[in-house]
This record gives sequence, structure tokens and C-alpha cells, in this order.
Amino acid sequence: MKQRMRIGDLTEQAKVTQRTVRSYEYIGLLPPTEHEGHGYHNSSEEKLARLRKIDQFKQLGLSLDEIRDVIDLSFTGSSGIQPKQKVLAILRKHLAEADRKFGDLQANIERFERFLAAKQQL
Repeated sequence: MKQRMRIGDLTEQAKVTQRTVRSYEYIGLLPPTEHEGHGYHNSSEEKLARLRKIDQFKQLGLSLDEIRDVIDLSFTGSSGIQPKQKVLAILRKHLAEADRKFGDLQANIERFERFLAAKQQL
């Protein structure tokens, strides 16, 4: 059942700005707001839960596009296994990319060290 909630109350509880809520609605991370006037709109606990879940995914390093791919899975079905598996796959991809970047950085450090060592011999 939906409860009547001011957007300010929703944003305060979720610790986000009104602009963030509207942006998430625009890009499809949140369902659109049903305005009732006088600063009120219909907002359910699910919308607050979605905002909190988006924040959790962001803390894990997922992009908004990646979050869009998994957010609905987090609120369908009872087991939660499917979204967790998808999030783990995304995180594995992030880890592989971080490892690749780390390897590139290590190679650059080694090149700089060789360059500096060669210049010190002059």
C-alpha cells in the first residue's frame, strides 16, 4: 500500500537530494512520481527501499547503467539470488578491469624508474 509522503521527507530519509530523485526517475531507476499537489506525492516504502539499494550498489562501484540492469531484479522474486549473481558478475568484471589497470600502472612505474636510472648515469 502506498503512503502519502512529501518529497522532502523521502529525500531526507534516503539521504539524497530532490534533484537526485528526479534524475533517477528520468533515467528509469525509480518509478515516476504521482503528484497530488501541495508538495505531496504518492511514494511507497518501495521507493525509499529502491533509493537505499541504489546507494548500496553505488557504494560497490556500480555505474548507474549497471544499477539499472539489476535494480528491478532486487525487488522481484523472493530469493534474491538472481540479482546477487548479476551483481557478482559485474563486480568480477570491475575487479578484472582494476587488475588490468594496476598492471598498466606497474608497467609505467617500471618504465619511469628505468628512464630515471638512465638519466642519473649521464
